[in-house]
Amino acid sequence: MQNVVIDKVVVHMGVGEAGEKLVKAEDIMKAITGQQSVRSFAKRTQPAFGIRKGQPIGCKVTLRGENATAFIGTALDIIERTLMARQFDINGNVSFGIEEHTDFPGQSYDPMIGIYGMDITVVLERPGVRIARRSIERRKLPAAQRVRRDDAIRFMQESYNVEVQ
Repeated sequence: MQNVVIDKVVVHMGVGEAGEKLVKAEDIMKAITGQQSVRSFAKRTQPAFGIRKGQPIGCKVTLRGENATAFIGTALDIIERTLMARQFDINGNVSFGIEEHTDFPGQSYDPMIGIYGMDITVVLERPGVRIARRSIERRKLPAAQRVRRDDAIRFMQESYNVEVQ
């Protein structure tokens, strides 16, 4: 029950505008992850950037299980298996970015599409977290079951040979 496991991997691509650019990003996301993406919407109006509240400005995909494990391995290869300690939060999650989608295998540069970057967030947990999420007899998660920053760093080093600086 103390083993750290991957709960999910969230891949997010922020485009900043709706329309053709967002559709291209969704196509790239589907090609890279193998899953259909969901649009993300602006939370507030930003006149300086021409963004209105409720306007679609990005897309995201949530990966679980074998898909998540395989995707993390590929993404870490792109960033040369190096993470900074500040990329781990106090709850044991890790986030990092990839600057160009063309770094993924099978992707090439197309001037009609352009280059898109993406953010990847890996959510780690221990077995037994369900007690804090279930609707009947919900309980507080014991401190021993929470994943901390050092647990997450150790997990990434042992499982994926990641160098943490």
